[in-house]
Formats: sequence, structure tokens, C-alpha cells
Amino acid sequence: MRSRHPLAASPILPGQVSFGTPVDLNAARRVLDCASVAIAALGTALDGDFSRAVDLLLEVRGRVIVSGMGKSGHIARKLAATLASTGTPSQFVHPAEASHGDLGAVTRGDALIILSNSGETQELSDLITFTKRFSVPLIGIAGRADSTLLRAADIALCLPASKEACPMGLAPTTSTTLMLVLGDALAIALMERRGFTPDQYRDLHPGGSLGKSLLRVQDIMHAGDELPLVGETVPSREALGVMTERRFGCVGVVDGDARLVGIFTDGDLRRSIDRITSGCSIADVMTGTPRTAAPTDLAAQALGTMNTHKINVLFVIDPADRLGRPVGILHLHDCLRAGLQ
Repeated sequence: MRSRHPLAASPILPGQVSFGTPVDLNAARRVLDCASVAIAALGTALDGDFSRAVDLLLEVRGRVIVSGMGKSGHIARKLAATLASTGTPSQFVHPAEASHGDLGAVTRGDALIILSNSGETQELSDLITFTKRFSVPLIGIAGRADSTLLRAADIALCLPASKEACPMGLAPTTSTTLMLVLGDALAIALMERRGFTPDQYRDLHPGGSLGKSLLRVQDIMHAGDELPLVGETVPSREALGVMTERRFGCVGVVDGDARLVGIFTDGDLRRSIDRITSGCSIADVMTGTPRTAAPTDLAAQALGTMNTHKINVLFVIDPADRLGRPVGILHLHDCLRAGLQ
């Protein structure tokens, strides 16, 4: 028989009634209230040191090394990941491992962010000493202005005094929430100062749903010799040969200036089969003013246009080209292969 953990709560037996639900909700609301009050205080306390920290991180030519011990370490890992995904090369280094060789991950071109609620965590001492010895800029985030960490830091970001939501005041709760939101604030401020674009974000998230949602038409369209184009005076039966060869289920019809003036699709073929004769030109049976997309349009937006109008293909035209000459073609299947739905 498995032994029960000595601190585990007693199970509710049949016939017993649990009166814990209101207590649970009160606990949850107390945690949220503590966090919201503390975050508001943090927003009020921010000053020029925050901007100085952003300036320092912008000047880093290497990476931003983030470290912390225990719960602060978990927040530090998240901060390193957020910085890396928003255009600031970053890496987490565990302070205990740093004392056993991982200090080699820190170079003179880096900057260090260390998180610690007390600012006195013993395991951080070797990292702090290393920054002073090799002149590595240090940003400290802690809850005590007179702590060893903040006194040693080049830029000290002191968290406002706040009450932990833990009823014993022991488990890091409100303090780690403050570290989390302050780290996010640093990352977003850096992101905005760098002018980080959605395209850059997509490049760093190619495998996720966010990356797919930021795909541009130009990323997945067909171009060059793949375009199924014919002149407007071309006989319709010749145009059908081009449509069959290129396998997009359509041909684009262009005038003498290579301007897109119409489209002829499989659907048009079914609707006009009795009108196609040997002397019939493609202009006689085409659909004029076809719907198009721009190369920089989001692919998801183009897919939405196809779904709305129940069509399978869009020719792509650069808005900067006054003649309206097609530069690409996008098929519904291209969007589906890219993972768009």
C-alpha cells in the first residue's frame, strides 16, 4: 500500500460536506489583490533607472545573461526566453553551475541581469564578483535597496515593498510576480526601442502558430516562369493548354502592357463550354477585374479573401506598380501547406 504524504489533506469521506469553496475563492482573490496592488506600486516606482537599464541593454554587443536562484531563477529563465524571442540575444545561466564552469558563458561583451528577492542569495556571489573583475555590466533586480546585489549593481531596479500572498509570508508569490512583470516591461521596452517588426518576430517563431499567422503572401506565392499568363488576344483553346500545363486551375489575362485585366478559371470553363470556338479569344470568356493580393499582405488575410469569395487562387500585384502587372500567384493549397486554416 502506498503511504500518504504526512502533509496531505485528509480526503472528504462519503456523507461529509466540503465547506472549502468560499475559502478557496477568498484565497484566490487575496492573491490577485496582493499582486495588483504591488504591480500598481511598481508602476509608480519606476524612474530613470529603468530607462538607463534599457539603454545599457541596447548597447550590448554580446548577449544578455540572466540569472537567479530558486523561484527567482524560474523567473530569470522566462525573462531570458522573452528577451531572445523579441530580438535581444539572451541566455539563462544557473548561478550554482556558474561557480563550476558556466562562468565561461559570460564574456566581456555581455551584460548580466540578476534577480533575487532578498539580494543576499549566497549562490550569486561568484557571478557578482565575476562582473566586477571583468567589468561586465550588471543590472540587479531585488526587493532591498541596501542588499549586496543592488549595492554591487551598475543599475539597481528595486522592487517596492509588498506583502507575499502566502499566509505565512514565506512562499515567494507577490515578489516573483513583480519580477515577472518588470522583466516583461524591460523586454517590451527593448523591443519597441529596437523597432522590432512582425516579420522579425515571425523569423524567430517559424514553427509556431504565431509565426504562421505572420506569414506574408510573398513568402509562399509562386513567381517568375510559374505564372500562368496569356495575352488577351490569345485563342481560348491555346489558353486552356497553358492552364492545363501550369496546374493552378486558371490563367491570368494580360494586355499589351502586361497589366492584369482578367482571369479564366476551371469554373469559367464549365460555364462557357458552349461558347468556346476555334475563333474565340480568351478575352471573350474571361472574368474581368479579378481579385488580387499584395506581396506584403498577410497570407492569412489572402486566405480569408479566398474563403469569403469562394475562390481558390489570387494573382499577386505590387501596389507600387501603377500598371498592375502580376508578380505572383497564390493558391489555396499553398496556404494550407503553410499550416494556415
